[in-house]
Amino acid sequence: MKLNWFTRKGIIYWPASIVGWVILLAAIAYAVYTFIDIDRHSHSVSDTLINFVFNVLLIGMIYTIIAYFTEARVVKEVD
Repeated sequence: MKLNWFTRKGIIYWPASIVGWVILLAAIAYAVYTFIDIDRHSHSVSDTLINFVFNVLLIGMIYTIIAYFTEARVVKEVD
C-alpha cells in the first residue's frame, strides 16, 4: 500500500493529505506544549531556550522521518 501523506518541496515536507495535516498540527501542538512545560520549570530565558531547541530538533527529526517514509515519490523514466 502506497502512503501519499507528504510531498517534498526542496528540503521541506508539506502535507498532501488529511493525515499529513493532522501529523503536522500534532507536531506543532506538541512543540507548543513542551515550550509551556519547559518555561514553567525553568529559571531563566536561556534555560528555556536551550531545552526548547533540543526538543524542537527531536520533534522535527521525528516529523521528517515520518514524512520521508510516507511521501509521494515521482518515478522518473530513464530513456
